[in-house]
Amino acid sequence: MKLDTIILFIALFFTACKNETSDEVKPVRKDISEIVFASGSLESDNKYNLTAQTDGNIIKLNLVEGTNVSINQIVATIDNKQNIINTNNATEQLKITKYNTTDNAPLLQQINANIEAAKEKLSQDVIQEKRYQELYNQSSVTKVELEKMQLSTKTSKANLAALQQQYKSVQQQNQQQYITQANAVKSNVVNQENNIVKIVSAGKVYKKVKQVGDYVRRGDVIAIIANENLLYAKLNVDESAIDKIKVGQTVTIQLNTQKSKKYSAIISEILPVFDEPSQSFIVKVQFVEKPDFTVNGTQLEANILIGEKKNALLIPRNYLSFGNKVQLKDAKDLKTVETGIVSTEYVEILNGLSENDILIPVKPKK
Repeated sequence: MKLDTIILFIALFFTACKNETSDEVKPVRKDISEIVFASGSLESDNKYNLTAQTDGNIIKLNLVEGTNVSINQIVATIDNKQNIINTNNATEQLKITKYNTTDNAPLLQQINANIEAAKEKLSQDVIQEKRYQELYNQSSVTKVELEKMQLSTKTSKANLAALQQQYKSVQQQNQQQYITQANAVKSNVVNQENNIVKIVSAGKVYKKVKQVGDYVRRGDVIAIIANENLLYAKLNVDESAIDKIKVGQTVTIQLNTQKSKKYSAIISEILPVFDEPSQSFIVKVQFVEKPDFTVNGTQLEANILIGEKKNALLIPRNYLSFGNKVQLKDAKDLKTVETGIVSTEYVEILNGLSENDILIPVKPKK
Protein backbone atom coordinates (compact mmCIF):
# COMPACT_ATOMS: atom_id res chain seq x y z
CA MET A 1 0.00 0.00 0.00
CA LYS A 2 1.38 3.40 -0.93
CA LEU A 3 2.54 5.45 2.03
CA ASP A 4 1.11 8.92 2.13
CA THR A 5 3.78 11.49 2.74
CA ILE A 6 2.50 15.00 3.10
CA ILE A 7 4.24 18.33 3.30
CA LEU A 8 3.37 20.33 6.36
CA PHE A 9 4.31 23.95 6.74
CA ILE A 10 4.45 24.99 10.35
CA ALA A 11 4.30 28.66 11.21
CA LEU A 12 6.01 29.26 14.52
CA PHE A 13 4.23 31.44 17.05
CA PHE A 14 1.84 32.85 14.47
CA THR A 15 -0.37 35.66 15.75
CA ALA A 16 -2.84 37.39 13.45
CA CYS A 17 -3.89 40.92 14.25
CA LYS A 18 -7.56 40.14 14.18
CA ASN A 19 -10.44 42.20 15.49
CA GLU A 20 -12.37 40.11 18.01
CA THR A 21 -15.67 41.45 16.67
CA SER A 22 -14.91 41.11 12.93
CA ASP A 23 -13.26 38.93 10.30
CA GLU A 24 -10.58 41.51 9.56
CA VAL A 25 -6.94 40.44 9.76
CA LYS A 26 -3.56 41.94 8.99
CA PRO A 27 -0.52 40.08 7.69
CA VAL A 28 2.11 39.47 10.36
CA ARG A 29 5.81 38.65 10.24
CA LYS A 30 6.87 35.43 11.94
CA ASP A 31 9.25 32.54 11.40
CA ILE A 32 8.00 29.64 9.26
CA SER A 33 9.39 26.17 8.58
CA GLU A 34 8.78 23.80 5.70
CA ILE A 35 8.49 20.19 6.82
CA VAL A 36 8.15 16.86 4.99
CA PHE A 37 6.46 14.17 7.02
CA ALA A 38 7.51 10.53 6.57
CA SER A 39 6.93 7.27 8.35
CA GLY A 40 9.49 4.54 8.77
CA SER A 41 11.13 2.08 11.10
CA LEU A 42 14.13 1.67 13.35
CA GLU A 43 16.82 -0.40 11.63
CA SER A 44 20.34 -1.56 12.37
CA ASP A 45 23.31 -1.08 10.11
CA ASN A 46 25.31 -4.22 9.29
CA LYS A 47 22.13 -6.26 9.56
CA TYR A 48 22.50 -9.53 7.71
CA ASN A 49 20.95 -12.95 7.33
CA LEU A 50 23.01 -15.76 8.82
CA THR A 51 22.48 -18.51 6.24
CA ALA A 52 23.23 -22.20 5.85
CA GLN A 53 26.07 -22.97 3.45
CA THR A 54 25.15 -26.62 3.00
CA ASP A 55 22.12 -28.93 3.07
CA GLY A 56 21.14 -31.04 6.06
CA ASN A 57 19.45 -31.14 9.44
CA ILE A 58 20.48 -28.73 12.18
CA ILE A 59 21.77 -30.94 15.01
CA LYS A 60 23.18 -28.16 17.20
CA LEU A 61 22.03 -24.55 17.57
CA ASN A 62 23.40 -22.08 20.09
CA LEU A 63 21.45 -18.91 19.34
CA VAL A 64 19.31 -16.92 21.77
CA GLU A 65 17.35 -13.91 20.58
CA GLY A 66 18.49 -10.69 22.21
CA THR A 67 21.99 -11.94 23.04
CA ASN A 68 25.23 -10.71 21.52
CA VAL A 69 27.45 -12.92 19.34
CA SER A 70 31.07 -12.41 18.31
CA ILE A 71 32.76 -12.85 14.96
CA ASN A 72 33.71 -16.47 14.08
CA GLN A 73 31.66 -17.79 17.00
CA ILE A 74 30.30 -21.28 16.20
CA VAL A 75 26.53 -21.16 16.66
CA ALA A 76 25.21 -24.16 14.73
CA THR A 77 26.11 -27.54 13.26
CA ILE A 78 24.47 -29.03 10.17
CA ASP A 79 24.49 -32.78 9.64
CA ASN A 80 25.74 -33.32 6.08
CA LYS A 81 27.49 -36.70 6.02
CA GLN A 82 28.11 -36.49 2.26
CA ASN A 83 30.55 -33.62 2.81
CA ILE A 84 32.51 -35.77 5.26
CA ILE A 85 32.49 -38.77 2.90
CA ASN A 86 33.65 -36.62 -0.01
CA THR A 87 36.51 -35.22 2.05
CA ASN A 88 37.65 -38.68 3.15
CA ASN A 89 37.50 -40.01 -0.42
CA ALA A 90 39.42 -37.04 -1.76
CA THR A 91 42.07 -37.47 0.95
CA GLU A 92 42.57 -41.14 0.09
CA GLN A 93 42.78 -40.33 -3.61
CA LEU A 94 45.43 -37.73 -2.79
CA LYS A 95 47.60 -40.42 -1.14
CA ILE A 96 47.43 -42.49 -4.30
CA THR A 97 48.27 -39.62 -6.64
CA LYS A 98 51.12 -38.59 -4.37
CA TYR A 99 52.57 -42.12 -4.47
CA ASN A 100 52.29 -42.05 -8.27
CA THR A 101 54.65 -39.06 -8.35
CA THR A 102 57.48 -41.18 -6.84
CA ASP A 103 59.86 -43.47 -8.76
CA ASN A 104 58.10 -46.46 -7.17
CA ALA A 105 54.87 -45.80 -9.08
CA PRO A 106 53.89 -48.98 -11.00
CA LEU A 107 53.58 -47.31 -14.39
CA LEU A 108 56.90 -45.51 -13.98
CA GLN A 109 58.59 -48.74 -12.91
CA GLN A 110 57.23 -50.49 -15.98
CA ILE A 111 58.45 -47.74 -18.29
CA ASN A 112 61.79 -47.70 -16.50
CA ALA A 113 62.15 -51.48 -17.07
CA ASN A 114 61.44 -50.93 -20.76
CA ILE A 115 64.08 -48.21 -20.81
CA GLU A 116 66.66 -50.54 -19.32
CA ALA A 117 65.79 -53.20 -21.88
CA ALA A 118 66.03 -50.62 -24.66
CA LYS A 119 69.44 -49.52 -23.40
CA GLU A 120 70.62 -53.12 -23.44
CA LYS A 121 69.25 -53.61 -26.93
CA LEU A 122 70.96 -50.43 -28.15
CA SER A 123 74.24 -51.51 -26.58
CA GLN A 124 74.08 -54.87 -28.39
CA ASP A 125 73.17 -53.16 -31.67
CA VAL A 126 76.12 -50.79 -31.38
CA ILE A 127 78.49 -53.71 -30.87
CA GLN A 128 76.99 -55.57 -33.79
CA GLU A 129 77.21 -52.52 -36.01
CA LYS A 130 80.93 -52.17 -35.26
CA ARG A 131 81.43 -55.85 -35.98
CA TYR A 132 79.58 -55.62 -39.28
CA GLN A 133 81.62 -52.56 -40.20
CA GLU A 134 84.86 -54.52 -39.71
CA LEU A 135 83.48 -57.47 -41.71
CA TYR A 136 82.43 -55.15 -44.47
CA ASN A 137 85.90 -53.62 -44.54
CA GLN A 138 87.19 -57.18 -45.01
CA SER A 139 84.58 -57.84 -47.72
CA SER A 140 83.07 -60.58 -45.54
CA VAL A 141 79.52 -59.05 -45.61
CA THR A 142 77.67 -57.10 -48.17
CA LYS A 143 76.83 -53.44 -47.95
CA VAL A 144 73.16 -54.30 -47.63
CA GLU A 145 73.86 -56.39 -44.55
CA LEU A 146 75.86 -53.51 -42.99
CA GLU A 147 73.13 -51.00 -43.72
CA LYS A 148 70.55 -53.32 -42.18
CA MET A 149 72.60 -53.46 -39.00
CA GLN A 150 73.02 -49.68 -38.98
CA LEU A 151 69.23 -49.29 -39.32
CA SER A 152 68.71 -51.60 -36.34
CA THR A 153 71.02 -49.43 -34.23
CA LYS A 154 69.21 -46.28 -35.31
CA THR A 155 65.84 -47.84 -34.46
CA SER A 156 67.07 -48.87 -31.00
CA LYS A 157 68.22 -45.29 -30.32
CA ALA A 158 64.83 -43.90 -31.34
CA ASN A 159 63.00 -46.47 -29.21
CA LEU A 160 65.10 -45.59 -26.16
CA ALA A 161 64.50 -41.85 -26.66
CA ALA A 162 60.73 -42.45 -26.96
CA LEU A 163 60.65 -44.47 -23.74
CA GLN A 164 62.64 -41.80 -21.90
CA GLN A 165 60.20 -39.13 -23.16
CA GLN A 166 57.25 -41.30 -22.09
CA TYR A 167 58.74 -41.55 -18.60
CA LYS A 168 58.93 -37.75 -18.35
CA SER A 169 55.38 -37.31 -19.69
CA VAL A 170 53.94 -39.77 -17.18
CA GLN A 171 55.85 -38.06 -14.39
CA GLN A 172 54.37 -34.72 -15.47
CA GLN A 173 50.84 -36.14 -15.73
CA ASN A 174 51.12 -37.69 -12.28
CA GLN A 175 52.30 -34.38 -10.86
CA GLN A 176 49.35 -32.57 -12.47
CA GLN A 177 46.95 -35.17 -11.09
CA TYR A 178 48.45 -34.67 -7.66
CA ILE A 179 47.93 -30.89 -7.84
CA THR A 180 44.34 -31.36 -9.04
CA GLN A 181 43.59 -33.86 -6.30
CA ALA A 182 45.20 -31.64 -3.65
CA ASN A 183 42.86 -28.82 -4.70
CA ALA A 184 39.92 -31.24 -4.60
CA VAL A 185 40.82 -32.07 -1.02
CA LYS A 186 40.91 -28.38 -0.13
CA SER A 187 37.53 -27.84 -1.80
CA ASN A 188 35.98 -30.76 0.05
CA VAL A 189 37.46 -29.57 3.33
CA VAL A 190 35.80 -26.20 2.75
CA ASN A 191 32.50 -27.95 2.04
CA GLN A 192 32.88 -30.00 5.20
CA GLU A 193 33.63 -26.85 7.19
CA ASN A 194 30.30 -25.50 5.93
CA ASN A 195 28.69 -28.02 8.26
CA ILE A 196 29.75 -25.58 10.97
CA VAL A 197 27.89 -22.25 11.03
CA LYS A 198 29.95 -19.29 12.24
CA ILE A 199 29.07 -15.67 12.91
CA VAL A 200 30.22 -13.47 10.04
CA SER A 201 30.05 -10.12 11.83
CA ALA A 202 29.55 -9.40 15.53
CA GLY A 203 26.15 -8.17 16.65
CA LYS A 204 22.93 -9.08 18.38
CA VAL A 205 20.61 -11.95 17.50
CA TYR A 206 17.43 -10.13 16.48
CA LYS A 207 15.52 -13.14 15.20
CA LYS A 208 16.06 -16.91 15.21
CA VAL A 209 14.42 -18.42 12.14
CA LYS A 210 15.38 -22.10 12.48
CA GLN A 211 15.34 -24.63 15.32
CA VAL A 212 17.27 -27.82 16.14
CA GLY A 213 16.03 -30.60 13.89
CA ASP A 214 15.00 -28.33 11.02
CA TYR A 215 16.17 -29.34 7.57
CA VAL A 216 17.91 -26.51 5.74
CA ARG A 217 19.18 -26.01 2.24
CA ARG A 218 22.11 -23.89 1.24
CA GLY A 219 21.04 -20.24 1.46
CA ASP A 220 18.25 -20.77 3.99
CA VAL A 221 18.18 -18.12 6.72
CA ILE A 222 18.99 -19.44 10.19
CA ALA A 223 18.96 -16.14 12.06
CA ILE A 224 19.05 -12.35 11.59
CA ILE A 225 22.05 -10.61 13.13
CA ALA A 226 22.54 -6.85 13.47
CA ASN A 227 24.73 -4.33 15.26
CA GLU A 228 22.48 -2.51 17.72
CA ASN A 229 25.10 0.22 18.17
CA LEU A 230 24.68 1.31 14.54
CA LEU A 231 21.00 2.23 14.56
CA TYR A 232 19.43 4.37 11.87
CA ALA A 233 15.95 5.38 10.82
CA LYS A 234 14.71 3.98 7.53
CA LEU A 235 12.17 6.44 6.11
CA ASN A 236 9.66 5.96 3.31
CA VAL A 237 9.36 9.22 1.39
CA ASP A 238 6.68 9.72 -1.26
CA GLU A 239 7.83 10.41 -4.80
CA SER A 240 6.03 13.76 -4.76
CA ALA A 241 8.37 15.00 -2.03
CA ILE A 242 11.65 13.20 -2.74
CA ASP A 243 13.03 16.08 -4.85
CA LYS A 244 12.95 18.26 -1.73
CA ILE A 245 15.04 15.82 0.33
CA LYS A 246 18.80 16.39 0.59
CA VAL A 247 21.63 14.72 2.48
CA GLY A 248 22.44 16.69 5.62
CA GLN A 249 18.92 17.95 6.32
CA THR A 250 17.76 17.97 9.93
CA VAL A 251 15.14 15.43 11.01
CA THR A 252 13.05 15.14 14.17
CA ILE A 253 12.06 11.54 14.96
CA GLN A 254 9.40 10.18 17.28
CA LEU A 255 9.25 6.46 18.01
CA ASN A 256 5.80 4.90 18.26
CA THR A 257 6.94 3.36 21.53
CA GLN A 258 7.97 6.75 22.95
CA LYS A 259 5.39 9.28 21.83
CA SER A 260 6.52 11.81 24.42
CA LYS A 261 10.17 11.90 23.32
CA LYS A 262 11.76 13.33 20.17
CA TYR A 263 15.19 12.55 18.75
CA SER A 264 17.38 14.69 16.53
CA ALA A 265 18.82 13.11 13.41
CA ILE A 266 20.40 13.95 10.05
CA ILE A 267 19.76 12.50 6.58
CA SER A 268 22.82 10.43 5.63
CA GLU A 269 21.76 8.65 2.44
CA ILE A 270 19.05 8.69 -0.21
CA LEU A 271 18.79 5.36 -2.00
CA PRO A 272 18.70 5.95 -5.78
CA VAL A 273 16.16 3.22 -6.52
CA PHE A 274 12.38 3.38 -6.08
CA ASP A 275 11.20 0.74 -3.58
CA GLU A 276 8.37 -1.21 -5.22
CA PRO A 277 6.98 -2.96 -2.10
CA SER A 278 6.44 0.31 -0.21
CA GLN A 279 5.88 2.43 -3.34
CA SER A 280 8.25 5.05 -1.98
CA PHE A 281 11.87 6.18 -1.92
CA ILE A 282 14.06 4.96 0.95
CA VAL A 283 15.96 7.55 2.98
CA LYS A 284 18.47 6.63 5.69
CA VAL A 285 18.74 8.90 8.72
CA GLN A 286 21.48 8.79 11.36
CA PHE A 287 20.65 9.70 14.95
CA VAL A 288 22.49 12.53 16.66
CA GLU A 289 21.78 10.78 19.96
CA LYS A 290 21.15 7.03 20.29
CA PRO A 291 17.51 6.22 21.14
CA ASP A 292 16.72 4.71 24.52
CA PHE A 293 14.58 2.09 22.79
CA THR A 294 16.61 0.01 20.33
CA VAL A 295 14.32 -2.77 19.13
CA ASN A 296 14.86 -3.38 15.44
CA GLY A 297 11.75 -2.75 13.33
CA THR A 298 10.16 -0.24 15.73
CA GLN A 299 7.78 2.02 13.78
CA LEU A 300 8.43 5.76 13.85
CA GLU A 301 7.38 9.12 12.45
CA ALA A 302 9.74 11.77 11.17
CA ASN A 303 9.59 15.45 10.31
CA ILE A 304 12.24 16.45 7.77
CA LEU A 305 13.16 20.12 7.82
CA ILE A 306 13.59 21.01 4.14
CA GLY A 307 13.53 24.78 4.51
CA GLU A 308 12.82 27.65 6.87
CA LYS A 309 12.38 31.39 6.66
CA LYS A 310 12.77 34.03 9.26
CA ASN A 311 10.41 36.96 9.55
CA ALA A 312 8.14 35.79 6.72
CA LEU A 313 4.91 37.69 5.91
CA LEU A 314 1.98 35.35 6.68
CA ILE A 315 -1.80 35.36 6.33
CA PRO A 316 -4.39 32.67 7.19
CA ARG A 317 -4.88 30.29 4.30
CA ASN A 318 -8.65 30.67 4.29
CA TYR A 319 -8.16 34.33 3.27
CA LEU A 320 -6.50 33.24 0.02
CA SER A 321 -8.88 32.56 -2.84
CA PHE A 322 -8.47 30.63 -6.10
CA GLY A 323 -5.81 32.12 -8.37
CA ASN A 324 -3.88 33.55 -5.39
CA LYS A 325 -6.37 36.36 -4.86
CA VAL A 326 -7.24 38.19 -1.62
CA GLN A 327 -9.91 40.68 -0.64
CA LEU A 328 -8.69 43.98 0.83
CA LYS A 329 -11.03 45.90 3.10
CA ASP A 330 -12.91 48.65 1.27
CA ALA A 331 -11.61 47.37 -2.12
CA LYS A 332 -14.05 46.53 -4.86
CA ASP A 333 -11.96 43.95 -6.74
CA LEU A 334 -9.84 41.07 -5.57
CA LYS A 335 -6.10 41.55 -5.54
CA THR A 336 -3.61 39.01 -6.89
CA VAL A 337 -0.63 38.20 -4.65
CA GLU A 338 2.52 36.11 -5.02
CA THR A 339 2.72 33.27 -2.52
CA GLY A 340 5.53 31.18 -1.14
CA ILE A 341 5.07 28.42 1.41
CA VAL A 342 1.50 27.20 1.72
CA SER A 343 0.34 25.01 4.60
CA THR A 344 -3.00 23.71 5.77
CA GLU A 345 -3.44 26.89 7.84
CA TYR A 346 -1.12 29.61 6.61
CA VAL A 347 0.25 31.17 3.45
CA GLU A 348 3.51 33.05 2.96
CA ILE A 349 3.08 36.28 0.96
CA LEU A 350 6.07 37.19 -1.20
CA ASN A 351 4.57 40.18 -3.07
CA GLY A 352 1.32 42.10 -3.16
CA LEU A 353 0.65 42.82 0.53
CA SER A 354 2.15 44.77 3.39
CA GLU A 355 1.75 44.53 7.14
CA ASN A 356 -0.61 47.53 7.05
CA ASP A 357 -3.12 45.95 4.67
CA ILE A 358 -6.40 44.79 6.15
CA LEU A 359 -7.95 41.60 4.75
CA ILE A 360 -11.46 40.27 4.92
CA PRO A 361 -12.65 36.83 3.83
CA VAL A 362 -13.32 36.43 0.12
CA LYS A 363 -17.06 36.14 -0.43
CA PRO A 364 -18.13 33.31 -2.72
CA LYS A 365 -19.70 34.34 -6.00
CA LYS A 366 -23.44 34.01 -6.23
